Amino acid sequence: MATGLVFAGGARRAAAGDLGVSLEGGYFGMTNASKSAKAIFGGSTGGFTGGGSIRYVFLRSLFVGVGAHYFTRDGQRVFVADATGTPFRLGHPLTIRELPVYGVVGWRFLPDSRLVPYVALGAGATSFSEKSIVGGIEDPPSQSQSKFSGHFMAGAEWGRGIVRLGAEFMYTTVPDTIGVGNVSKIYGEKDVGGLSFVGKIVLVP
Repeated sequence: MATGLVFAGGARRAAAGDLGVSLEGGYFGMTNASKSAKAIFGGSTGGFTGGGSIRYVFLRSLFVGVGAHYFTRDGQRVFVADATGTPFRLGHPLTIRELPVYGVVGWRFLPDSRLVPYVALGAGATSFSEKSIVGGIEDPPSQSQSKFSGHFMAGAEWGRGIVRLGAEFMYTTVPDTIGVGNVSKIYGEKDVGGLSFVGKIVLVP
């Protein structure tokens, strides 16, 4: 009986060297430029985001990871007279795309429990593009840029088997990406980052 209890206890302990691969999907809100986003998207700051990540655990709690998310949404070009005015939608399609790629260092709490909370901090680069169609022609031509981005995340992972479930909040900042023209200049908003919430399916071979 004593031997069995020892083996059972060992099976519940988290192991250093765990490699986890996750598939993620949820909602991203461009909350750092919320007025511009709501004007373009018609009242909402964002929409669906999807992606994935890989993490490797050291010392049972310390981990490093890399990941990427993809967000795209269609809206319309708008005219705003001033920051207090009502946006007037012009009917010309405008597509916004964001692709943040990042690396993080984090810490897992209660590594031996079934529910393992964690926090992480990191940096990366976010590709941002906007495409507008006026009269069937791109006007101006599609613009794309890549900017430094900072990332903070907090979440939890549930399970002890090969397949686990998780949920995660992430805050992203992408400074000096917009604000030199159009509606973002009127509102004085320069950052296309914001808050996201995703659900995760994690595979731990």
